Amino acid sequence: MAPEEVEALFTRSSGQYLFARWGRPIAPVVFGVEEATLQVVKGALEAVAALAGHQLAETDPELGSNLMVFFFREWKELTEVPHMEQLVPDLEPLVQRLEAAEANQYRFFRFDKQGAIRAAFVFLRMDEELSKVPAETLALSQVVQTILLWSDEAFREQSPLAVAGGHTILRPDFAGLIKAAYDPVMPAVAQDASHALRLSARVGMYAPL
Repeated sequence: MAPEEVEALFTRSSGQYLFARWGRPIAPVVFGVEEATLQVVKGALEAVAALAGHQLAETDPELGSNLMVFFFREWKELTEVPHMEQLVPDLEPLVQRLEAAEANQYRFFRFDKQGAIRAAFVFLRMDEELSKVPAETLALSQVVQTILLWSDEAFREQSPLAVAGGHTILRPDFAGLIKAAYDPVMPAVAQDASHALRLSARVGMYAPL
């Protein structure tokens, strides 16, 4: 990946460069799916975490679970989940905006004092469009979009996934980028676009041939 390509992936629509990775082990929990789908999500998490060299955990000492994934049919169901308003600020107005936009997914992050990812919440409204997406593809897509704080415009023109041999895979360039982003010598948080130069230099080292 060229430096400008990397920079675009972490430059928000406001023009701000903002990069963050997880600063603690990921302790996931998934709601609203059957066991078979749960195993698919778990497998995607394990694969991406292994790629990044980042730990998964049974529990987070502070939050219990710090990655929560919710599958449901209607946005209003979120307002019926006990204590959800404590996890997601301004829940009612958010649900109204998502309903008005007919959105089928939303991700919300929380950060620690240093700015690294502390928790993430993934909401998937299984409308007709999402219901057509194979579970393998949907799970991998959501995990990839949660392993780093990407730009809000990062995947509007491109997908980090590809199909090979009938299976959905993570594109080699994005695999290299995620691995580079979790290199111990790289910072967990960056707000200067020069960070993209350092990431770009490492992608070639990590991307599989």
